[in-house]
Amino acid sequence: MFKKDLGLLILILVVGTAVAIINPRFLSPINLSNTANLIGLFGMFSIGMGFVIITGGIELSVGSIFALLGVVFIDLLVTFGWPWPLAILVIVIAGIALGWLHGILITRMHLQPFVVTLCGLLIYRGIARWYTEDGTAGFEFGITFPALEWLTTGRSFGVPHSFVVFILLAVVMGVVLHRSVFGRYLFAVGKNEEAARYSGINTSRIVIAAYVISGALCGLAAVYLAMYTRSISPASHGSFYELYAIAAAVLGGCSLRGGEGSMLGIVLGAILLQVLQNLVNLLGIPSSLNFAVMGGVILIGVLADQQFTRRRQARLGKP
Repeated sequence: MFKKDLGLLILILVVGTAVAIINPRFLSPINLSNTANLIGLFGMFSIGMGFVIITGGIELSVGSIFALLGVVFIDLLVTFGWPWPLAILVIVIAGIALGWLHGILITRMHLQPFVVTLCGLLIYRGIARWYTEDGTAGFEFGITFPALEWLTTGRSFGVPHSFVVFILLAVVMGVVLHRSVFGRYLFAVGKNEEAARYSGINTSRIVIAAYVISGALCGLAAVYLAMYTRSISPASHGSFYELYAIAAAVLGGCSLRGGEGSMLGIVLGAILLQVLQNLVNLLGIPSSLNFAVMGGVILIGVLADQQFTRRRQARLGKP
C-alpha cells in the first residue's frame, strides 16, 4: 500500500509541475487557495466513501443526500430561525440516520449496496425537489451568519477552513482505520465477509458502522457545500458528486472488491482529482469534458488496481 501512496504522490508532483510550467497561474496564491478549498469540500465525503468501499460496498446516493440535507439546512436557518450549531447537529444526525438505514437494508434485508443506494439517489433527490416545489432554496439578501460563514467559507493565512477540517478529519479517521480494532475488522470484512463472520466478527455491525460514518461525513459536507454555493437547486445540486468520491477513493488505492485502502491514499486521491480538474480549467479545456476526465481517472485507477493485484498474486505464487 505504501508503494501505491508513494506513486500517487509522485504523480501529483509531476502533474502539478507540468501544469505550473504550461500555465504559471497554477502556483498563484488565489488559485492554490481555491483548489485547497475544493479539495476540502470534496475530500470530506470521499473519506466516508473510502470506508464504505473498503467493506466491499458502494454509496451512490451522496449527491442526492447533499440536495436533501442542504435545502433542509437552509430552511432551518432562514425559515425557522434555528441557531446554526443546532441546525448543523440536526443535519449531521440526519446523515447518520440515512447511513444507518442503508446499512440495515444491506445487512438485515440482504439487499445489494448498489440497489439500496441507487434507490436512495432517486428517492432523496425526489423528496428535495418536492420539498422546494422544484424551486431553489437559498439565503435572502442581507441575511448573514458571520460565525458560521467564517467556520465554513473563511480562511486563515490564506488556507481555507474547509481544507483544515478535511485534514483534521483525515487524521482522526486515519487513526480509526489503521490503529483501531474496528479498522482491522473493517478490512477483514472487505477481504472475506464469511471468513470474518466465522472468526467471531459481527460483520453486520461493521458494515452498518461504515455506512453511518459515511452518512455523518455527508451531513457535515452538506453544510459546507450549502454555505459554499449559498443557494441550492435540488434538481442539480450535488449531481454526480458520488463519482468524485468514488474516483478519489479508487485513485487512493481502495479496491472496489473491498479489503484494501489507506487514509493517506484517499487524501492524495482527492488532491489529485482536484489538481486534474484545475488542469482542465487552466488549459482552457471545455468544462463539458470534466466528467470524461473523471471517467478516465476511475478507469485508470481500476486498471492499475488489477495490475497491482496480479503482480502480488504472481509473487505469492497464486493462480
